[in-house]
Amino acid sequence: MNFYGKIVGAIIGLAIFRWPGMLLGLIVGHLFDVYYAKDFAKQGGFAKFFTNTVSIQRQAIFFHALFSALGHICKADGKVTEDEIAVASKLMDNMRLRGDTRSEAQQAFRDGKAKNFPLEQMLNDFKRHSHGRRDILQVFLEILISAACADSRITPPELGVLEKVALTLGFSTKDLHFLISTYEAEQRFRSHSAHSKNAQGENGRSEHKRGEQRQQAYQQYSSSHSLQDAYHILGINAQDDNKTIKRAYKKQMSLHHPDKLSAKGLPEQALEMAKVKAQDIQAAYELIKQKRGL
Repeated sequence: MNFYGKIVGAIIGLAIFRWPGMLLGLIVGHLFDVYYAKDFAKQGGFAKFFTNTVSIQRQAIFFHALFSALGHICKADGKVTEDEIAVASKLMDNMRLRGDTRSEAQQAFRDGKAKNFPLEQMLNDFKRHSHGRRDILQVFLEILISAACADSRITPPELGVLEKVALTLGFSTKDLHFLISTYEAEQRFRSHSAHSKNAQGENGRSEHKRGEQRQQAYQQYSSSHSLQDAYHILGINAQDDNKTIKRAYKKQMSLHHPDKLSAKGLPEQALEMAKVKAQDIQAAYELIKQKRGL
């Protein structure tokens, strides 16, 4: 039973109009409890973050939308390959989906493979349940892009489905291609960082030659692409001034900050993807600062 409105109304009324005000506050608070509280929760108000049932429903909707869309993308070429199934399974592993949640995700993937799967209707339902929050929808799209790229490259039929997904969620084709190129830049940038760490930790004569090869590849990438990719990850150009760069960094970190995404409804299991993205953004900004002497 809701009674918070009565309490708050009575306190405010008492503070302003003494005892008559408390009575009036009780009446107004009662009306809020009866007529507005339920609707407030349904519309995505603060109450939904404290309702376990709503949280579970939100999680189920997110993962059904994600894996059914992924199944539809994988089926776009006519056949779902073993590699694509492995990609979907790995994504479930990365999100630590277990038990019933994993079974439901697997079923959603199978549903999405159907030729007559209502993709746009499903996405519109997902968008409505997400209250149209662009940051949540962008993370959703970014996860789909990472999965579509994981087996090799995005084929033209797969790209066609991704474009339909993007447009339905409110993103332009230009937005989609920018997010794809940003993902590719992140992969190169992350690989470069890993090569750097491995090269610094090489030991033993048997590893010497392979270490030299990795170091050569690292140096070649570092000189021609690393800084360029760092700028791309932040969505800026090398010609931009320091103020623009700092503003872009803050915007990207705010968009992908796990705490903010969690508060806005992103399921906990999907937050790991946002954390990796945030780490890439931080690393890119640190490199740019180092090169610019900031």
